Amino acid sequence: MNIKALVLSVVLTFSLPFTAVLAAQQPDSPPENPKYDGIEIVVNVNQASAQEIADLLKGIGLAKAQAIVDYRDQQGPFKRIEDLAKVSGVGEATVAKNVGRIEL
Repeated sequence: MNIKALVLSVVLTFSLPFTAVLAAQQPDSPPENPKYDGIEIVVNVNQASAQEIADLLKGIGLAKAQAIVDYRDQQGPFKRIEDLAKVSGVGEATVAKNVGRIEL
């Protein structure tokens, strides 16, 4: 084995554990808005504006929030929290992440 291959294998061997450490440090979701730290957040999706929905629900940006408002305007108020998954771009996982924050 030549010296370059040996050095490369040693460097790769010792750098591999750090890859796992860096991956573990990455947040699973985007950070929440710090101005709401320590406050119980509840959003009435039948009354909130698109901006309020986007600001207060996890995984919902302004475009999805506007889709929720448009769906509500066309179909009427949501009767069950699970009905939010009927909105294009909002899946069951997103609804599940926010179930404690949503009221009707």
